[in-house]
Amino acid sequence: MRNDVPDDAMAQASSEYRPDKAAWSRIETFMAQLVDELRLSRSVAIAAAGGKPPEFRPVPRPGIPPKSASPKRMTDEMRRELDPRMRDQPKEA
Repeated sequence: MRNDVPDDAMAQASSEYRPDKAAWSRIETFMAQLVDELRLSRSVAIAAAGGKPPEFRPVPRPGIPPKSASPKRMTDEMRRELDPRMRDQPKEA
């Protein structure tokens, strides 16, 4: 299949390629789950020994934003668009 694609299309596709947005195979998903389980097991062992385990951060997966990303806050303009009761309210300074 790849040999049928013209060179200019391949060049454009490779320049726009985002591996973080690509789909994962079952093996890659399984490996990420395995790494997460190992990290959790290590944290449990450290806590059982009386230590303070590091914060657990799962392996980033495609299509799932990291939990550390702060949620986007709604602006007053967005609220006015969503709620008809707020459309006639004066804008805050």
